[in-house]
Amino acid sequence: MKIQDLINLYENKKAKIGDDANLHISEILQEAKELHHKDWLQSPTSKGDYEQSWRAFKGKNLEKLLMHIIKKFVKSIKLEIISGNTLERTNNLKLTEELDRIKRNLLVDYGEFGFHLPDVDLIIYNPNTYKIIVVISSKVTLRERIAQTGYWKIKFSQSKVTNHIKVFFITPDEDNTLKVKIPARKGRAIVEIDTDGCYIMNEEEIVESEKVKKFEKFFIDLKELNDAKRNKK
Repeated sequence: MKIQDLINLYENKKAKIGDDANLHISEILQEAKELHHKDWLQSPTSKGDYEQSWRAFKGKNLEKLLMHIIKKFVKSIKLEIISGNTLERTNNLKLTEELDRIKRNLLVDYGEFGFHLPDVDLIIYNPNTYKIIVVISSKVTLRERIAQTGYWKIKFSQSKVTNHIKVFFITPDEDNTLKVKIPARKGRAIVEIDTDGCYIMNEEEIVESEKVKKFEKFFIDLKELNDAKRNKK
């Protein structure tokens, strides 16, 4: 199974129910798992535990599906988006001028231990200035990366070069960590204090806040954030 198969499942769902498809990511992933399992069973080179193979596929491709879902909107408000892997996997000598400048605007300073890229899945930036607007981490559940996401927000805040960057987390929240505000589970507490916000891609009723919202509000917030930055000029 390839990422295009996952995108096709999403587009089929969207054709049936419209933009509400964004709230059915777990259902789409379950459909994808059935196809992925069939492929895994038919492959003579398949070895090891299937669930491990599926987790690897799901973790890697949720990010790509999210890119597919938001890319058109990002471009419509005159911004650009790239995968964090684009910078991680490319030697500095092979970077275009645009990617090189984006990378420099994202690096975290560790003093004598050098400059290092943060672990983020998607990067949204202004193509005219190469200034980073938002970085996004995306995982199926919070326990997989939310503390790390909070860490990068703290590191960004320590430099004038990066302290403007917003750090978002987008998730189907399959274990409902974000559902209740008080009493907060640890993941919700980290989101509320150590990130700029989290957007949830499921149908569950949740207690929203300034930091925790349903996914459709991501588009509203991103546009408002971009408009505010443009108006400052």
